[in-house]
Amino acid sequence: FDGEDFLKRYKGKTIMFVGDSLGLNQWQSLTCMLHVAVPETQPTSYRVGGISTFTFPDYNVKVKLVRNAFLVDLVIERSAGNVLKLDTISSGNIWLEADMLIFNTWHWWLHTGRKQPWMFIQEGNQVFKDMDRLVAYEKALRTWAKWVDSNINPAKTKVYFQGVSPDHNLSTDWNDPGGLNCSKQEVPIKGSIYPGGPHPAEEVVRKVLHTMTKPVYLLDVTTLSQLRIDGHPSVFGHGGHRDMDCSHWCLAGVPDTWNQLLYASTL
Repeated sequence: FDGEDFLKRYKGKTIMFVGDSLGLNQWQSLTCMLHVAVPETQPTSYRVGGISTFTFPDYNVKVKLVRNAFLVDLVIERSAGNVLKLDTISSGNIWLEADMLIFNTWHWWLHTGRKQPWMFIQEGNQVFKDMDRLVAYEKALRTWAKWVDSNINPAKTKVYFQGVSPDHNLSTDWNDPGGLNCSKQEVPIKGSIYPGGPHPAEEVVRKVLHTMTKPVYLLDVTTLSQLRIDGHPSVFGHGGHRDMDCSHWCLAGVPDTWNQLLYASTL
C-alpha cells in the first residue's frame, strides 16, 4: 500500500463510502493509512448530519462517509411507523459528487426487535409486516443496481461494492462447539477455507452484480474476513465489557486489508 501514490492518483477528487458501520470501519482505516503515509500534511475532519469528511488539503482529496445502512429509502413516519422501501432511492444525488464510490450494506438486514429501525417493508403498492430478509436484501440490491446503471458515468466515477463483512457470533460455524462467539479468539483460522461455508448474502451480491451493465468492482473481502475470528473488538468494543462486538473490526486490522485491495485495483 502506497498512500502517497494513492493521494496523487486521486488529486482533486472525492472518494465516498456509502453504507453502514462496516463502511465506517473501512473509511476510518483508509483515512489512517493515508495520514500515516503523508504525516507532514495537516488534514481536516468534520461531520455534518450523516456525512463525515476527511480532507487532505495538500492533495485536495476528500474521503467522505455517507451513513446509509440499507442504500434504499427508509422513510420516517411517526404515525404509521417507519417504512423500508425496497424499490426507491431518493438520496442518490449526493453520491454523484464522488469520483470513487464504495458501497456496502448487509449488517442491518437481520436486525429484529428494538434494533430493527423499520416497522413495515414496502415494494410498489404492497406493504409487508416482514419478509425473508435475504429476499428483501436482494430486492434492495437490484434497486441499487438499477440506480448505478442509470446514473453513473464510468468515465468519471469508479464504483465498488465492499462485499459482505461477516460476523462471528456463533463459534459452531468454525467447528468450535466449546466456544460461544469471537470472545477470547486470538489466532485466525488456518488455511483458506472457512468451515461455515460461503456467506449467503455474498452469493446474492455476486448474482446481482452479474446482471449490471455498468462496471462495478467487487472487493472480495468475505472469505478472508471469515477466517479472522480473532479480528473483532469482542468485549473491548461498545465502551468495554458491557457488550460483545463480533461484527465490527479492530483497527489496525482486517479493514486495512480491504483497503490494500482497493489500492491494488487502482494500479
